[in-house]
Amino acid sequence: MTELYRARTIKRERRTRASIDQLDKQILEVLLEDHPQSVRHVFYRMTNPRLPESVEKSDRGYRHVQDRMVKLRRSGRLPFNWVTDATRRGYHTQTFRGSEDFLRRMKGLYRADLWRLSDYYCEVWVESRSIAGVIEGDCRELAVSLYPAGGFSSITLAYEAADAINAWCEGKPVVIYYIGDFDPAGVLIDQALERELRQHLNPSIQLYFIRLGITLEQIAQYDLPTKPRKEGDRRALHVASTVEAEAMPAYLMRELLRSNIESLLPANALRIAHVEEESARKYFETLAEITGGAA
Repeated sequence: MTELYRARTIKRERRTRASIDQLDKQILEVLLEDHPQSVRHVFYRMTNPRLPESVEKSDRGYRHVQDRMVKLRRSGRLPFNWVTDATRRGYHTQTFRGSEDFLRRMKGLYRADLWRLSDYYCEVWVESRSIAGVIEGDCRELAVSLYPAGGFSSITLAYEAADAINAWCEGKPVVIYYIGDFDPAGVLIDQALERELRQHLNPSIQLYFIRLGITLEQIAQYDLPTKPRKEGDRRALHVASTVEAEAMPAYLMRELLRSNIESLLPANALRIAHVEEESARKYFETLAEITGGAA
């Protein structure tokens, strides 16, 4: 115990003020370049050995990055909304001060149907809420449903999702993009999810279930940091080492997701939708003025 304590003390003493300042600088640069990101995304960027101040790829390294990010946010140097945490959310009841207030606040919620002229119905599933928090904005902009499975999905969630697809896809082929960890459990989660969805989908619906990440090819292409698989885990023995989905830089994940989703949309669909939405907002603003004048 004495030797273990001494080893830990030596490691802590190596964290000089200069090294902490350098780590803070790296964290801020990564988030300035691309935000929002989860703490785990930033942590994996900080494990890069080519950085002037890298952290160890361990729980201790993660806690160190997490601690620095908390201090940076509390000091005002790191904007709070540059860090996402979809694992904790509140539940709110929205109320209004009258019909004029309702119209003005609702005008921003109007969305044109991007997918009405598409040949496909599309949605995104992810293994964790951490990943969902990073891509949520892109999924919202592209008007696709986003489901955090939370590991092996509950049969209730899979049934409800399939039921919604049956109602919404209007006979179109369905494309589901999936993002999850590459580890003994992670490579089985998407297979189990696909089986469960197919069990409840209308047999006439053509389903394309695509694992968008993490794949063996991506691990090699982007030199993603790996960890040894857990000893004793006999699942998916072909997985020699593991990679968490957050190990892929957030901007790469977003680019990969957006390019695949946008390939299913008609040309100029986003631009046309933005024009329609702006027209609708002006209409609701006019209604609000009329309502306010009548009051």
